[in-house]
Formats: sequence, structure tokens, C-alpha cells
Amino acid sequence: MPKVSSVIVPYATYLRVYEPLAAFPEPERSHWARYARRTDRPSYQDELRRALADLAPTPPVPVPVHESEDAFVLDVEGVVCVCPWRTRLRGWQALDDLSEELPQPVLDVVLPPFLRNQATQDYERWLADNPDARPWIRTATWQVPINWFVLVSDEEREYDKGASVDSPPVLRYRTPMVQARRRVARGLRALKEAMDEGPLIDGLVDVGRWLEEFHPRSLVELDYGGLVHAVPAGALEDDHSAADVAEGIAALRRGDGTAAGAAYGRLVERWRSVRDLRSAN
Repeated sequence: MPKVSSVIVPYATYLRVYEPLAAFPEPERSHWARYARRTDRPSYQDELRRALADLAPTPPVPVPVHESEDAFVLDVEGVVCVCPWRTRLRGWQALDDLSEELPQPVLDVVLPPFLRNQATQDYERWLADNPDARPWIRTATWQVPINWFVLVSDEEREYDKGASVDSPPVLRYRTPMVQARRRVARGLRALKEAMDEGPLIDGLVDVGRWLEEFHPRSLVELDYGGLVHAVPAGALEDDHSAADVAEGIAALRRGDGTAAGAAYGRLVERWRSVRDLRSAN
């Protein structure tokens, strides 16, 4: 495995799906079965470091030349479940979002147009041969999208404050796929009854369609990832955003707009300071 830096790379959060080995066709299933037995599997920080290293050369490499053969692995009640990185696919898809993230002059300096155009053409050719491709991982920076919290409950929250630089804080939620899908359906019903349309509904519809692509016995994980380094320890420990989202949806279901607004206000206040860091010098 290539040597990677020990520098911690913030500030991304992740929504991951771990599928049981039985969901993968051969020969991929055998590959992941062998991979799961490895003791030197890399972490999400290793993936980020490698991606940043690709941007260092001149010209930069916006998308890996070859698809990653790495994955995250969990044992779910005795069943090996795998979340492939699919770094190349996710890199192609992330290029589509860059125009919304960066001003055009900055984007052209970071990734010149000819590189972006070449990557787009490569993706279109690849997609023609792989029309059903989808990533097992969704990534967000400087935030956890509110619609992600709909998938989980406060009872599934796992928090470890960490003991050192080498053992940073961890905040995540893990839930069975059937529960995540059920919560999406309930959340959509409550939101559609309370409002005609909006970004929260659109986002929840999108993530719900994504979840339908996976095996029903999969596990869904919401991981704060590197964002834990942007949130003060006390605030992180007191962060119960999933509970606020659940309370807001329950209030909408009761027709209590005041309580729903209060829950939403707590979310906005909690995340404002983190979003402000994104544009800070």
C-alpha cells in the first residue's frame, strides 16, 4: 500500500452504505471476501490524502486514472458488509458540483477547463458501458445535510471524544437499511403535507432513491468524518442534530408549526458557526 501522510485532512462528512457480500456478483464478491481478511485496510483519511496528492502535480489529476480497489468493511451481526470506495466514480461526479462550489476564475485556476472537459468525456464514455453505476458513499463538506439526519435516530448515535491526535473524536450513526428507508418515507409524508416543495423535500427524495439501489440487508452509516475537527469538543458532545430533525418532523405530523420551527432554529444555530468557518480567512 502506498505510504501516506499523517496529516489529518478535514472537513468532509460521509453517508455510506455497507452491503453484504452476497449483494456483489462474482468475481467482485471473492475480491471483497479476500479484502475483508486484510489487517492493513486504509482509512477515509488515507483516501483524502491520496486525492489531495493527485492535485499537487502540474497539471493536477482531477480524477484517478484507475478505480480504487479499497473499501470499508464492517461485521454486522456476523455478516461481512462492504462499502467500496469507488473513488474514480465519485471524483467524476464531484466535478459536476465544483461550478457551484467555486467562482469560475478560481475553478479555472484550480482545474483548467481542458482537464475538466477531458474528465467529462472520459466519464461519459465510461458511463455508456456502466449505466447502472452508483457510489456507495456520499460526501459533503463543512456540513451534514439535514436530509441525512432523517435516516437515523438519536438512539443510534455513537460518540467517542478521542484520547489524542492519533485518536480523534468520532461521531456517527449506524442504522439498518430497512429503518433508513422507513424514516425517509415517513419524513416525506410529513414534509409534503406541511409544504408544497423545497430543498429539504428534494434532497430527501434524492437520498431515498439512492437507498433503493442497495440490498435491503445493508447498513447505513452517517459519519461526521473530518468535520469533528471544526466543532469544539463540548459542542460536538452536545450535538444531537438527529433528535432535533426527528422532533421537527414529529411536530409537522401533529400540525405544530411552532415546535417544528423551534427544532429547525436549533439546527440552524448549531451549524451556523461551522458554515462560517468555510469562508473565514
